[in-house]
Amino acid sequence: MHEKNKLYRQRLKKFIEEVSLYPVSCERLARGRDDLAWLDNVLAGGAKIVQLRDKDSDGLRLFEKARIFRRKTLEAGALFIVNDRVDIALLSDADGVHLGNSDLPAAEVRALAPELIIGVSCNSEEQAATAERRGASYFNIGPLYPTRTKAGLSAFLGPEAIPRFSARSTLPFTVMGGIKKEHIRELTALGARRLAVVTALTEADDIAAETRAWLAAIKERTTLA
Repeated sequence: MHEKNKLYRQRLKKFIEEVSLYPVSCERLARGRDDLAWLDNVLAGGAKIVQLRDKDSDGLRLFEKARIFRRKTLEAGALFIVNDRVDIALLSDADGVHLGNSDLPAAEVRALAPELIIGVSCNSEEQAATAERRGASYFNIGPLYPTRTKAGLSAFLGPEAIPRFSARSTLPFTVMGGIKKEHIRELTALGARRLAVVTALTEADDIAAETRAWLAAIKERTTLA
């Protein structure tokens, strides 16, 4: 248990100190490019974390993909998070898992896997306030803007949710949902330091160059803040 706790602290320290841009994969919105091509490019662009978000692959395909993600992120010195699937995160030795509100409870996952970074999605201030008690390492505020990755939604939190939600918890947080490069100034001014994006990178002509541009823009704004 001591070694697992030590590993967790190392992972969380890296998350807090190094993560600013948080790329999330989505193969069906990647203009015909697969997740592995996306991975190579975001890592080449300097990303310090990636999340494998794949709602379509069967378990075997997802496991095989996760093992490749793990190998390549280790080579690049980046954190690797799996969306939803605790089993895949554990079997691939990922650094963490991100849990939505209909996924396994974070508290039970924390008890099972104390070494994992656990992110939780928060759509309300109450969820943010209880995130730490529920075992989360960080929480996500979103969706902020209209987004194609969340079908059927008609209500969005807006950037003004950032100070309200972040005031309810001392945990680090990410923001997500329809974020474009022109939003960086506003979001960082409101206290966001870790911006999670999908289509801003998956649909880019040059994913590596776009990753570098986002990292530079976030660094510029957070340095000035």
